[in-house]
Amino acid sequence: MKHRLAIFVSGNGTNAEAIMNYFRDHALIEVDLLLTNNPNAYAIERAKKSGVPSKVFSREEFRGEDVVRLLASRGVTHVVLAGFLWLIPENLIKAYPDHIINIHPALLPKYGGKGMYGLKVHEAVRASGDTRTGITIHLVNTQYDEGEILAQESVEVESTDTPEEIASKVHELEYKYYPVVIEKWVNAEVAPRIR
Repeated sequence: MKHRLAIFVSGNGTNAEAIMNYFRDHALIEVDLLLTNNPNAYAIERAKKSGVPSKVFSREEFRGEDVVRLLASRGVTHVVLAGFLWLIPENLIKAYPDHIINIHPALLPKYGGKGMYGLKVHEAVRASGDTRTGITIHLVNTQYDEGEILAQESVEVESTDTPEEIASKVHELEYKYYPVVIEKWVNAEVAPRIR
């Protein structure tokens, strides 16, 4: 029996697309559903092109039982956040304990928490003068960006890099490593660790 992933997104969906492509013909894992809180998310188009059904939900559906029921009805085994901006409610975490994963575009614990997403993160890295940044892939709990870390990968930040150039470097890490870590996590080959 295959493991079934649900991907939650809020926007463009480039990470979701990389994940859908990676698992397209996988023997053990399939992307079953893409969910979004944004009816205008381009990720919906990406899902359509990949043959993955999508569903738009409201805040009430998300905080209530609707989304949990939908996931259960489809046999979803693991939840993947890929640029999803809302805090995950406790009922979803209880339904999928240690089965929800997220990627953050910085080396946590730096530059995490509420409101730290997208270009805001890379602007903060640029302003700090840090010489390295990267990605953190972590389990999800009831706090933004505080779940146990599964993997971190880093890249050099040049003194001349703009926030947009930093973002581009981090995106490359995301596309390369997130699907691989998801695969290892689903297959229980990676345990929480901090590097």
